[in-house]
Amino acid sequence: MITVLIYEDNPQLREGLTMLIDGTEGYRVAAAYRSPVNAVEEVEAWKPDVILMDIDMPGMTGIEGLRLIRQGNQDVKVLMLTVFEDNHHVFEALKAGANGYLLKKTPPARLLEYIAEAASGGAPMSATIATQVLKMFSEIQAPKSADYNLSDREKEVLQRLVNGDSYKMIASALFISIDTVRSHIKKIYEKLHVNSKSEAVAKAFTNRIV
Repeated sequence: MITVLIYEDNPQLREGLTMLIDGTEGYRVAAAYRSPVNAVEEVEAWKPDVILMDIDMPGMTGIEGLRLIRQGNQDVKVLMLTVFEDNHHVFEALKAGANGYLLKKTPPARLLEYIAEAASGGAPMSATIATQVLKMFSEIQAPKSADYNLSDREKEVLQRLVNGDSYKMIASALFISIDTVRSHIKKIYEKLHVNSKSEAVAKAFTNRIV
């Protein structure tokens, strides 16, 4: 039995969704609300498998409600069910932790399939939304690499750190003393604004410094 919680301010649609889901074997609507203002308490009380969340609702938007839910619950599956097809709403919903993004014009039978898919760990999206998401990702440009004004020697030392070399190995490979290695590493930490080797290595990867 898949338990569903609905957040939808349109009473006709809320009732229609409830009748559709409750009238289908294997599905049950725990409750349906017109706003997610009290979503945290309601999710805790009903413990649904899947939440259908509208975006444009009075008092609090569905994305705001989703953010609140995610502060204390990362497990419940939340599907946005909305008329909005624009990139902004799609991106904000996915960033807030939505498990899927569906349009209200989705046929009833397909909607039930999407709910089951989400309950089993999938991430369903209406076809037009999936196309948009793929396009959005393809248009994201990789950040330009930054060197943080590291000298060539400091970059060499940082590359050795990334490779997992010890101070002694770095000194041997670069024909410098261990004290010189320490001096270089201290300057690298200062320029990268980090306090440890792991932070320096992570920043080197993230910003493609070496």
